[in-house]
Amino acid sequence: MTTIVLALAAALGVHLLFGSVRPDGAPQGVLRRVSPSALAAGLRRWLTRIGLESVTPRQFAAVSAGVALAAAATWWMLIGAGIPMLVVAGVAGAVPTTVWRRRDAAARTATLEAWPRMIEEIRVRVGSVGQSVPQALLETGLGAPEPIRAAFVAAHRQWALTTDFESTVGTLKDSLADPTADAVCETLLVIQQVGGDPDARLEALAADRRADLRERREADARSAGARLARWFVVIVPAGMAFAGMNLGDGRVAYSSTGGQVATVVAIAMVTGCWWWAGRIMVTPQPRRVFDR
Repeated sequence: MTTIVLALAAALGVHLLFGSVRPDGAPQGVLRRVSPSALAAGLRRWLTRIGLESVTPRQFAAVSAGVALAAAATWWMLIGAGIPMLVVAGVAGAVPTTVWRRRDAAARTATLEAWPRMIEEIRVRVGSVGQSVPQALLETGLGAPEPIRAAFVAAHRQWALTTDFESTVGTLKDSLADPTADAVCETLLVIQQVGGDPDARLEALAADRRADLRERREADARSAGARLARWFVVIVPAGMAFAGMNLGDGRVAYSSTGGQVATVVAIAMVTGCWWWAGRIMVTPQPRRVFDR
């Protein structure tokens, strides 16, 4: 049964890749329509859409394929080849994406925590020290957290070349792509061009950012127990499967057709529950309103 399913999957893959053949012998399938450069560009757009701008397509493909092959090899050594091995490899190949997204989420959280302090510093520089708005923003940014410091360095270079604060703010907004950065930049731009009381405006903005950060911390604290319980969605079924494999003829049962079908269904259910639990516990992210 397993051999038949694998053969059908291979035949379907060959058909999708090559499709029909023209009279001149050129394939009309996917291999002809999608060039490597177009595939890399599409992968780059997808990585940008899910928030992984720092990961290159080559790095993504190499790491994901390596993890998938390692998981497949481990399954093959423990149980043997079969459809579940391919499913496990596919699920394991998505693990690096999850790790990268968590790393970027941690960097965004660190940036959110730094903005209230940076706004207060800008307020002090403009009000007490007497610096200009552009100078206060750029000098404060040079002491920003590492993930966003490069954006301020680029904005400082833009200001040194053009002394145009609007284009400098645009460069900073494009580099950071962050709602809080957009609000700060637009507030400072209005102060620079229109005037007003910078102390009151920046104090209100800092208070708003502190309130948002406090609410996010409270939401994360309330969901900490659910996040811990989420791991049991994976640990408990995996432990039961390992115990069953080492009891009697459990290993042989897993290699049978019925065992492989049940294993695939179980893996799909565990993966779906893990994904669903992660979706409902995500803290909503603010949307950019000054990006255009």
